[in-house]
Amino acid sequence: MSKRVVVTIGRQCGSGGREIGQKLAKSLNIPFYDKELMALAAQKSGISQSLLEEADETATNSLLYSLVMGANSFGTGIPTISDLPITDKLFIAQTEVIREIAQVGSCVIVGRCADYVLKDDPDCVSVFITADINDRIERVKARHNLNARKAEESIAKTDKKRANYYNKNTDKKWGKASGYMLCLDSKIGIDNSVELIKSYIKMLKENEE
Repeated sequence: MSKRVVVTIGRQCGSGGREIGQKLAKSLNIPFYDKELMALAAQKSGISQSLLEEADETATNSLLYSLVMGANSFGTGIPTISDLPITDKLFIAQTEVIREIAQVGSCVIVGRCADYVLKDDPDCVSVFITADINDRIERVKARHNLNARKAEESIAKTDKKRANYYNKNTDKKWGKASGYMLCLDSKIGIDNSVELIKSYIKMLKENEE
């Protein structure tokens, strides 16, 4: 049985998904990646991190994703990469970075279609975090010092962006339960959500024995 585990986390805005991922990684004593992928993608692509951050999780072309998900790899399989838009360069770089860090060992990765990029990895556990809209609004209000209306608008905009990015770049639908191994509502609390995911991983590993 492999002791390696790679957890990918998709999440609704304001659901606490990033915090859950951070605490899960800390509890399991494994690396956590979210915005950290930007620095790695910048190194791989040779593009400044600030420019990549502007293009982060922006919808790209499904044909490009098909190329990336095929046998070709960054810098070698797409000869015209220097002519691609920055969003496409970012996507290619992030895809390769996700694959590389997953090969190194256990980790937690938030967003960026990581569950789909690693869909053939037997040690990958894909999770999607949801929450009640009122809980999400309260969390976004506190995080960004917004009123309820602005917080709800921000949530809708962010979720739309994430859904478009995911739906255009994979053959699955963002947030659809059948596309993930585990879906949970963070209403049970951040710490309890972490423990639930750990319990699920433990049962999966025991089932492999």
